[in-house]
Amino acid sequence: MSLSLSDLGSAVRKTEYAVRGPIVARAQELERSGRRIIWCNIGNPQALEQKPITWLRQIISLCEWPELAERAPGAFPAEAIEAARTILKGSQHGLGAYSESKGLKVVREAVAHFIKRRDGIDADPEAIYLTDGASKGVQAALRILIAKPSTPTGGDGIMIPIPQYPLYSATITLYEGRQVPYHLDESHDWKLSRELLEGALAKAKAEGTSVRAICVINPGNPTGAVLDRANIEMIADFAKAHNLSILADEVYQENVYRKGERFVSFAKVLSDKGERGVSLFSFHSCSKGYLGECGHRGGYMEIRNIPAEVVTEITKLQSVSLCSNLPGQVATWCLVSPPPEGSPSHAIWKAEREAILAELAARAKLLAEGLNKIPGIVSNEVAGAMYAFPKISLPAGKTDEDWCMALLEKTGICVVPGTGFGQDPGTAHFRTTILPPTAQLKEVVELIADFHKNYR
Repeated sequence: MSLSLSDLGSAVRKTEYAVRGPIVARAQELERSGRRIIWCNIGNPQALEQKPITWLRQIISLCEWPELAERAPGAFPAEAIEAARTILKGSQHGLGAYSESKGLKVVREAVAHFIKRRDGIDADPEAIYLTDGASKGVQAALRILIAKPSTPTGGDGIMIPIPQYPLYSATITLYEGRQVPYHLDESHDWKLSRELLEGALAKAKAEGTSVRAICVINPGNPTGAVLDRANIEMIADFAKAHNLSILADEVYQENVYRKGERFVSFAKVLSDKGERGVSLFSFHSCSKGYLGECGHRGGYMEIRNIPAEVVTEITKLQSVSLCSNLPGQVATWCLVSPPPEGSPSHAIWKAEREAILAELAARAKLLAEGLNKIPGIVSNEVAGAMYAFPKISLPAGKTDEDWCMALLEKTGICVVPGTGFGQDPGTAHFRTTILPPTAQLKEVVELIADFHKNYR
């Protein structure tokens, strides 16, 4: 007898990932039939015409084929050739061989230097794990933390924001943990409050849940919010008071657009507070920010305040996959290692980076302002990250899933319903990216305005 759905584990069947769900599947069908689709469902910058950063592509090319420097004399600047040689020397065997399970030490050292420059605090290369995108780091941390599977009377739980990125709900479900939702305050720029956190924790405990950790996404996906230092300090104090680990998803740390806002890392706050009693897992990725290198699947997880015997188990878990992919490790090196200041490459890198971030900032403003002009749609300002999560008014009996599917069929715009991210009861939202080229993004706003007027 062939394999059937009933043969699969219930955790697999219950796992959902809205960003690539039924609406996306329908969009792919329409595109194959010849329809024009505007992909606003996922943060995939280079699929929406963002150009690669020259520095990164030069170094990856030279690391993959070192002979290029000799075969194409003058095609690569000296600083790129030197960078590639440094990486290859650290790898010993090139990109076609496994690295150690944590990743190439030369790259982990570069990440540690990056954290030192960013935060002014020391970082240990041995506490850094190179991963296939930040997602694999998040999954590793959740695998470590969820020790007791959910049962009708108990089980381990992880606090996640509502709205959240579906990686968290999907992975917690897959690992048979319990989701412990805490709601962000949409009316106050998606900020957190200690009262809401305490309420969510108390409710979970009353239901028999052993709460192990709190996940925080900053800047926010899908909200586009940027947490200030006071909010991060509050979360750190909350975690300490309740013996919770912190999972800090900081992959959008370069994407801060609103004047006066700045990214503050959890590592920096915990270090400044002299806090050694709160375990921290923090994540970064080369998929987001200004690089947009989603396909190279590069990223890292840094751990702090974790006992040595637990670190051994994390390393063992990492070793099951042998290592993260080597081109992704090189991409991560490029993420944290800009060209030397004063070099020709640095001038090009700086101009490319600033142009990408300026364009994203302009699109963030354009999208939020445009959506807020549409009767029945309200969007908070997009202060950071790559998304808006506007609230929509719907006719009785209609859901945000109905709305998103109808929008796709009518206009070819593919967005994700708020249901997939979580939302306050009685509200409806959708998530859209700010990534389409500016002219196309203006068209998106116009098409949504016309569609929503008629839909209502």
